[in-house]
This record gives sequence, structure tokens and C-alpha cells, in this order.
Amino acid sequence: MTTYDDRASLTDLTTTAERVRRSVEGVIEGKPEVVRLSLTVLLAEGHLLIEDVPGVGKTMLAKALARSIDCSVRRIQFTPDLLPSDITGVSIFDQQRRDFEFKPGAIFAQIVIGDEINRASPKTQSALLESMEERQVTIDGQTYELPSPFMVVATQNPVEMEGTYPLPEAQRDRFMARVSIGYPGPEAELQMLDVHGGVSPLDDLQPVAHAHEIVKLIDAVRTVHVAEPVRRYAVDLVAATRNHPDLRLGASPRATLHLLRAAKASAALSGREFALPDDVQALAVAVLAHRLLPTAQAQLNRRTAESVVLEILQHTPVPAAVQPGPGAFFNQQPPGARRL
Repeated sequence: MTTYDDRASLTDLTTTAERVRRSVEGVIEGKPEVVRLSLTVLLAEGHLLIEDVPGVGKTMLAKALARSIDCSVRRIQFTPDLLPSDITGVSIFDQQRRDFEFKPGAIFAQIVIGDEINRASPKTQSALLESMEERQVTIDGQTYELPSPFMVVATQNPVEMEGTYPLPEAQRDRFMARVSIGYPGPEAELQMLDVHGGVSPLDDLQPVAHAHEIVKLIDAVRTVHVAEPVRRYAVDLVAATRNHPDLRLGASPRATLHLLRAAKASAALSGREFALPDDVQALAVAVLAHRLLPTAQAQLNRRTAESVVLEILQHTPVPAAVQPGPGAFFNQQPPGARRL
């Protein structure tokens, strides 16, 4: 790993992230929190699931993020007839060489856009499992490493269920965070009509960061300090999902790891060398909710996984102070949360 001054690294991170943010917000108007979460997942080495109703810009967000970075990009349109080999690749026999030659699939890119991922069969969806977790692909006993950085940005529609296959728990657990874009406000929609009315803003979008810069920023995020009280707070939040009466499936240990990585990236984007409970709180719903399964009774009572996570945040004691090094740093608690 390349070594460099930590403070300079965080300065480079915030500067580069600001360029990418401005670039993406030039396409996605009025959704700064969605853009920030996308950058957080990128710098935390995670994968992003964008779930919302049709026409709100799910694919536009994925494309804007990909085009803002000078790296290899592949788009996969998930359909019922898509095969696993279309994603991972296949070994083809070469008549001249009298040997098998591997032809890489669409997954061999630094940013992979999976459009309408839940329209493919479960067999095809499972082709992503190894690549998303281990950043490699194994074909015919041969393992091929994927490039770095590597990020899957997938979209799905939660409303139109005809002809779709819901993502299994193992697949959802691979995504670090799920985000819903939502409808734009009136002013943002008016601005969208002006910007998108003639030509697509994606046509003029130019890269503002290089792939090797993103790799360095990811290394900088790894240096962000997480004090023991903050780590324990994240563990307590995840543990509460496993014991909640309204949930039949709680969050996995992978969820705890993803929550902590995302908190470190959020702290770095804020220019801090240490993570706070605030970072964990702000990301808890996005990182945890899509992994949880409410009980049948909770569904009848119209209880959502998001509301359960918010309830857990209210009842889980928040560390009063964390001390990453010299000095103590106090955080703000959500209404109703209890201090230790």
C-alpha cells in the first residue's frame, strides 16, 4: 500500500469527492443526500442498490457516477433470458491454439451498472455473489481477479413485480447500502425541465477523477480511526435487529462490517480522521434496512424494516464521548436516544 501523509490524504479526498459530487449533482438535481451516500459507498468499497419507482432517475444516477470517474464501465441490462456466463464470462475452445481461451464477461469492469437486476432469474443473480464479495470470478476452476476499484451499482423497481424475481437474502446482503431517490421537489423538477428538456446532461458529462485517485482515496478511508465505543455502538445496533420481535431475520456480521466501513467513509468525506456515532446513526437505515425481514404480523401491521431501524436507534444507548486520540469528541444524539 502506498504511504503518504494522512492529513494530505483527507484533503485530497474531500477535494476529489467535491468534484465528483458537483459532477453528479449536475445530472441529479435536488438530491444531495443521495449523491453523498453514493460517494460514501464508493469510498467504502461497497456496492449500491438503488430502489425506487420508475422514472425518478435510478439509472441516471448510476450512469452519472460512473461517467464522473475515468475508469472502465459496463452496463448490464438484466432480462429473464440473461445467462450467468453473460456476466462472468466463458471459456471457449480455440481451434488454432487447441486450447480453451477465457472470454471475460460484463462483470470485468471497475464500475458495473446492473439495470433492473430483479428481472433476471435467481440463477443469473447468483453469478454476482462471488464477484461482489471476493472481487474475483472463478470459471472452470480458474480464478480471475477483478479490477480496482470495483463497484456494482444496481437498480430495481419495488412496485412493478410482474416478470421480476425478488433478490434473495444472500444477494441483498452483498449490497452495502440501499437508497431511494424519491420524487424531486417542485423547484428541482422545474430545473430538471430546463436541463433535461433539450439534450441529456449525461452527453456532456466529463470525468473529473481518475480510477487511481479513487484507489488512493479508498486507502485514505481505511486510515480513519474508529474508537472502541463507536465500534461497540455499531455492534449493539446490529445485535438489536437480531432480537427484535418484529423481525424474523436480523442483520448479519457482514452488515456490521459494512456499517463501520461506511461510517469511516462518511467521516472522511466530512474531513475528519475519526468516526463518530453520528456517522453510524446517519447510515444505519441505508445500510441495515434492506437486509431485514419483518415478521408476517409486522407486515400485517404495516411495519417496515426502516421503521424498525429507527426505533432501534431511539432505544440503543449512544456513547457520550469518543476519544480517538488526544482529546474527546462529543456527538449529537437523535431525539429520544439515551446517553451512556
